[in-house]
This record gives sequence, structure tokens and C-alpha cells, in this order.
Amino acid sequence: MHCVLFVTLTFLLAPVGWAEDADVPTQRLTIDHLFRLGNVSDPRLSPEGDWIAYTVDRDDLDEDEGRSRAWMAPSAGGAPQPLTALEESSSNPRWSPDGRYLAFLSARDDKPAQVWRLSRQGGEAEQITDTPQAVMDFEWSPDSTKLMLLLQDPTDAELAAHEQGEGYEEKAPPPHVIDRQQFKLDYVGYLDRRRTHIHVLDIAAKSLAQLTFGDYDDNEPAWSPDGSRIAFTSNRSKDADSNYNTDIWVIDAKPPPEPAEPLQITRGLGADESPAWSPDGRSIAHTTVTDVAAMLYATSHLAVSASDGSATKVLTEGLDRMIFQPRFSSDGRYVWFLLEDSGEQSLARIKPAGGKIERVVRGEDVVRQYHVGGKGEIAALVSRPHLPPEVFLLEKGGLDGRKLQQKTFTNRDLLAGITLGDMKKVAFDSADGTSIEGFVILPAGYVEGRRYPAILDIHGGPQSQYDWSFQFEAQLYAAQGYVVVHPNPRGSTGYGQKFCLAIWQDWGGPDFEDVMAAVDDAIARGWADPDRLGVSGWSYGGILTNHVITKTDRFKAAITGASEVLYVVNFGHDQYQRWWMQELGPPWEPEAREIYERMSPFNRVDRIVTPTLILGGEEDWNVPIINSEQLYLALKLRGVETQLVVYPGEYHGIARPSYLKDLYGRYLDWFGRWLK
Repeated sequence: MHCVLFVTLTFLLAPVGWAEDADVPTQRLTIDHLFRLGNVSDPRLSPEGDWIAYTVDRDDLDEDEGRSRAWMAPSAGGAPQPLTALEESSSNPRWSPDGRYLAFLSARDDKPAQVWRLSRQGGEAEQITDTPQAVMDFEWSPDSTKLMLLLQDPTDAELAAHEQGEGYEEKAPPPHVIDRQQFKLDYVGYLDRRRTHIHVLDIAAKSLAQLTFGDYDDNEPAWSPDGSRIAFTSNRSKDADSNYNTDIWVIDAKPPPEPAEPLQITRGLGADESPAWSPDGRSIAHTTVTDVAAMLYATSHLAVSASDGSATKVLTEGLDRMIFQPRFSSDGRYVWFLLEDSGEQSLARIKPAGGKIERVVRGEDVVRQYHVGGKGEIAALVSRPHLPPEVFLLEKGGLDGRKLQQKTFTNRDLLAGITLGDMKKVAFDSADGTSIEGFVILPAGYVEGRRYPAILDIHGGPQSQYDWSFQFEAQLYAAQGYVVVHPNPRGSTGYGQKFCLAIWQDWGGPDFEDVMAAVDDAIARGWADPDRLGVSGWSYGGILTNHVITKTDRFKAAITGASEVLYVVNFGHDQYQRWWMQELGPPWEPEAREIYERMSPFNRVDRIVTPTLILGGEEDWNVPIINSEQLYLALKLRGVETQLVVYPGEYHGIARPSYLKDLYGRYLDWFGRWLK
């Protein structure tokens, strides 16, 4: 047993290992920089195209809460202006089509989030919705007279609180009465029969009408260009809790005396999502999954359907890459979309009838979100290796990236004096010859020819990928003198469905070989010290970390967050009942049970010798904390150096700023203790 080494955070945040290099800058990224960084999101062009509204989220360590503020930046360039108060968190900025208002969501005076609006002429924000429950999302009608609201059916407590106002006294909540197959969801808890439906608010008349009804959840509503119809997604199959199907539906925006039946647009058995209207209202672009059997490993393609439900055409079936956020161009000549491919996330376009795909913004410019303006320009949220996401403007006709101009500089001053680690894209062969890609972030102030302690940091999902975007955690490690290895092993997206599906019923199989090959590649390139290796990951990254430490003793330290170890325990306890049933099967059947046991790292826990830090959120229903508790106790009883950290009230992701500071401090402390 090793004695516990207590190291102050001040020491850990000081530069490590460069005292002999007088010419190397000493300012490095620290944990405290996280609470000064602004997280930019949701860019929205004004109708005239002269302003771009967006939000900036910050973690306020003093108040111990996250806060979001709406801003706007001039499209021509210049200083941005705050639109909402710092004290009141605001999100989802949306311009009215007539250009008179900017609306946003804000929860004020301890009440649920409502829609507020600011006049372009100035003045205080005005609340324009007043519902018992929180407004989940909203959109202006094309004529600016109405708002489409996404609302979940209210609870009795919400109704009482709304009716009684300040005189309401909260009573003990009623028991959870469960009769659904899907009965849990992370960040929500136990599910009941309350559903999410579409409503329309007539702003002048202050009248709210519900458009969709029934035992279904309706999401992603989108107005038709003339405001007469609304497209949305919903799983209205007979047994919705047992499948991943969603379809595109269309309903009249004006409620008749009796509830209208929506028109079904798509009829595939996979997920059809993200509807976006063509300017003439005749077509709807959307994503579609054509291989239902591949489940969550399936490639999501781009499709265009007739808005009368008569036909659907898949445009990217031969591409075999993930598609996100389709939008028609303002003239209807193209469909824009985000394309995930080989460690990139590009902004691309294709004609509605199909044909050649043009990758307009690509490479080290990673596009997270975008908004198409009325004049053909696009506001895009772009990140680069040394640039947290910022708003850029792609002018009409800009097809080669040279007209992609940065319009916000939220973190420029903060990062100007900080030396960040260089990011390298790498490719190498796995044990069976499969070509694997990934990224390596070199230590800040890297010296050629010197080997550094290295951290294999595995992404979650597993259906996701590392790309060229700014990675705070990796740069934090790089500031401490670590090489950070970011592989995209099998199971990742961005490399085709076969590559993603390769870990089907074999978690910790080929992906284990791939991440180990990534480490060997970093050693072979002369970057990583083979005697000072660490491994870490969160969610599926933690799951694969658990496989790694049960299969090799090469790592001197491990950190596993929100992970699983004994898979059968999760059945009926987490939110993934569909996933368990479709990939592994019911665990009471012998053949299925054999898969659960074969894959579970817990059944090899006797092989673990790596000192392991285990972390998770107390209220996580994605990967419940029971997994971390089991792993911790097994290691403790076996005499392996370990520690369990549980964050009260937190879900799958750690959100409270003071807990984030604690989390990153423990990361640095643990690896500093065993690798330095």
C-alpha cells in the first residue's frame, strides 16, 4: 500500500518540468481559467442580416451556478453588445421575422422559464408567456404575431403554484406511479404519462391553443414558411418505449374546434428527425436512419420528403457518414448540413435532388451550429484547436473558407498570454491491421526529443468522435506537462457504420486494441514515456477505461468517471432498457446472460493493479453510481489504491462550478501523484 500524498492545488497548477528552459513562457492554462472562459452558442442572424445574436454561458464560481447571457455582434464587425442582464440567466435568442423584437428564454423570480422579448427600440424586457410549467422551446411565426411553444403537461404542483402565486406552500410530492416500459431518464428521474406537446400563443390576444395531443412526446417543431403548418417529430408507433423510431409529422397551425390529426410524412422504422422546410413549403429536409437493426450505431443520412407525405428521397446513402442539422438555403437551391467525417465536422451542402456534396467549411474549422440568413449568409459557431467556439460569418458565395470571418472574440484576451499545447492528427494500425485515427495534444512548451508522461483520454458515446475543436481538459493536462492521446477507436462515429458497429456485443474488444495502439503510436513517435502512462475517460470513456485496467498493467494510474462494470446490474436501473434489450437481450435468457457476463469488466476485477480514482454523480440515471460503488469496493477489498468521489445532486455530467473545480483538481492530483 502506498501512503497518501497530499499536494496543494497551488502547486499542482504551477508549470511542471520546464525549470531548466529559461526561454519557455511560464503562463499556462489553469483550472481557474475555466471560470473565466465564455461558452458561446446559438448564433442567430437578424432578418436584415446586420446583427448576430448569440449566448455566452459562464460558470460563476462565487455564486456556484452557471449563467447564460444573450449578446449581439454587428455582422460588419465591431464590439458586441449585451442584451440581457448578467444577474438573470437567458438563452435561446430569437429575432422576430419583422425585425422589431428579440425574444429569449429566462427563468426569473424563482418561476419556471418563460419567453421574454426586447424591443429593438430599447427599453426593459417584457414577459410574453405565463405558463404553469417551463417553456422548453419556442419559435416566432413567420408573420411575428404568434409564438409556437413546446410545453410538457404540467404537474399538479405546477398548476397550484401558478394559481396561488406567492401564497403557494409546497407539499410532499406524491409517490411515483409507473406503468411505462421507459420509466427513467437522466436529469428528469422517473417518467410518468405527462407528455410534451406543441402549443401556439397569439401574442396580441394572449390566447394559448394546444395543437398536439395524446400519449406521445412531440418535439423539434418548425413553422412552414407561410405559417399555415408546423412540422415536428414524434414516435407514435404502437410500442414507442421499445424502439428508437421517430417520424416527421405535419399539423395545421390554426387549431380547429376539434383536435386535428397530424399528417404522417415519413414511414420508415428508424429515426427521422430535425425537420426543416424548403422556402416554397413543398419539401422538408430531415435526417433519417435506414438501418434499423444497427440501432444507435447506425449512420444518420440526409433526406428530403414532400410536405404532403407523398415521397421521401435519401440524398447521402452512399456517403456513410453522420449528418446533422439540415437547413435549406434561403433561395431553396441547396440543403445545408453538418457532416462528421474522419475527425472533422464540416459545413456542407447538396442540391435537394441530390448530387455532389460540397464541403464549404472543413478541416481544422469545426462547425458546431449554424443559422442561415435571409440573404444567403450563414452565422456559424466554429472552434479550432486553440479557439473555443466563436461566431463566424460565411458570406453568400463563400465556398472556399476565405470568406469565413470571425465576428466574436469572447475569450481572446483571456487566452492571449497563455501557451497552449499543439494538436497533431495521427493515423496508425491497430493489432488486426485496421487503420485508426486520432489526435495528440503535446505539452505546452514541448521540447523536441523529450519524452513526457502521457494520458490516454478516451471519449464517451461510444458513438462520437474527437475532432479539431478546442479541448479544455486536454489543454489543462498539456499545461501540466502531459502528452494527451485522443484516439477514435472502433465504436466511434465519423468513419462509417461498419467501423462504429464493430464493437457490437464486444465492448472492450476491438476498441481496447485500438486505444492501446494509439498509446504505442505516441511512444513510437517519441512523445510519450512508456513508463509514465495514465488512462482516463467519462461515460463510455470510463467504461473502456475499466476494460483497459482489467486487461493490462501498463498504466500507472487510471481515472474512471460515470462508468459501468457489471452490466446486468444496470438492466432496469438505468435509462437504457431499449439498448440492453436490442444489443444484448433479456439477461434472464442464458445466451444473453453470457454476453452480459463476458463483456463486464467486473468479472476481471481481480486482475486490476492500477491505482484508480472513481467518480460520478449521485443522481445519474444514465450510468448510475452503483457501478462506481461496486468497482470501488472491489478494489478496496483487494488492496488496490483507490478512491470514490460522489458529487451530490449531480447527474451524468458535473455542472456545479465548485464541483467542477474539485473534479479537475482531483484529476491533476491523481495523475500528478502517480505519473510525476
